[in-house]
Amino acid sequence: MPRMFGTDGVRGLANKALTARLALDLGDAAVRVLASTSGHGEPESRKRALVGRDTRVSGDFLSSALSAGMSAGGFDVIDAGIIPTPGVAYLSSVLNVEMGAVISASHNPMPDNGIKFFARGGFKLPDAKEDEIEAVLGQDWDRPTGAGVGRVSHDTVTATNLYIDHLVSTIAPVGTDKRQPKPLSGLRIVADCANGATSVVAPEALRRAGADVVVINASPDGYNINDHAGSTHPEQLQAMVKASDAVMGVAFDGDADRCLAVDEDGTMVNGDQIMGILARAKKNAGKLNHDTLVVTVMSNLGLKLALKGMGITTVQTNVGDRYVLEEMLRGGYSLGGEQSGHVINREFATTGDGTLTALMLCNEVVNSGASLKQLAADFPQLPQQLVNVANVNKLAASTNAAVQEAVAREEKGLGDTGRVLLRPSGTESVVRVMAEASTQEQADEVCNRLAAVVARELAL
Repeated sequence: MPRMFGTDGVRGLANKALTARLALDLGDAAVRVLASTSGHGEPESRKRALVGRDTRVSGDFLSSALSAGMSAGGFDVIDAGIIPTPGVAYLSSVLNVEMGAVISASHNPMPDNGIKFFARGGFKLPDAKEDEIEAVLGQDWDRPTGAGVGRVSHDTVTATNLYIDHLVSTIAPVGTDKRQPKPLSGLRIVADCANGATSVVAPEALRRAGADVVVINASPDGYNINDHAGSTHPEQLQAMVKASDAVMGVAFDGDADRCLAVDEDGTMVNGDQIMGILARAKKNAGKLNHDTLVVTVMSNLGLKLALKGMGITTVQTNVGDRYVLEEMLRGGYSLGGEQSGHVINREFATTGDGTLTALMLCNEVVNSGASLKQLAADFPQLPQQLVNVANVNKLAASTNAAVQEAVAREEKGLGDTGRVLLRPSGTESVVRVMAEASTQEQADEVCNRLAAVVARELAL
């Protein structure tokens, strides 16, 4: 059977694949696996969990069911209501809770939803722990009774304010002289909140830091999350930046763990360019551990070449922010992320945090005295082409001799001026063929030639 947990928790169509019963069972199983003791009996032996969600209407019944499963298992549950995923991660690291849980499907359409867990300390669960939860899912066990049963409390305001205070403190440390200008004073920006979980947090954090914020898509109604808004649909943001004479704009996804940006001309600034800007700033401040940025295989070669010229090394992982974090922890690195806008800043966070990224990016614009357009120009992106080849044996992509010979031939032709990548899909019989080159025409030609070989050699 396929594994229930994907790269970012359990996800599916709410009330079909992801039901209230499944949420209840996941809560029940999670407390069994993540409690260091049973939690029976005396109040002082109780364990606590934190639950947050995005703005999807299905989050109402799913959070109730998840909390019910946890409390029935003996955990006292703090329901933080609507709060970004990285907010739950942060609060799980500073509050005395055994685990955190988020109900969100991130950038997916509204009908979907998902459940993911954080361990004590705010880190996503390793595969082995998720497998343990799946193994005991739905099993009967000696559940607590009487005083051993947990309570569910609701505290949205305190949780949200704790998180906002933390975000602002990253660029305006506690104790800063209040008579001094705030760090983002005079910076006019547009924030597109995707009608998602950061609709309150991001505008408030940016304003507390001194920015003049024009807010769009921050009126969630349960149904409009990610609906032609946010990081997956930046068209409104691009138009508003130009119409409002803002110096830049930032766009978040539904659970606000990613951030993309727009310069004063309405031109997109992607995750690679944001990481480049922040990596250089950290290096200049002496805070880029080992002068290294952790990226995935999808990061553009242009980023790596630009950073190399600045004395910054890149370390590459598979796609997925969890793999980026694993490498960061293994190597003691301080910054990493994905082209999609997931940026992990280990100085302040245990996971990708879109609002934190926006604050850091705005702060660098102010501190550098350069515009976002000028900063991004230092990290040019090589032309790229991507073709999805369907109905193929994706597992043979790395072993088929003809495919590997074609890859080697194209790599030799590109030399140091480009690269190719074959990546099997995690869920479909598809091989993704990507090529980067010095011109779009060359990238297209290389990609199409390789795609033709993959289609011919790996056809089902």
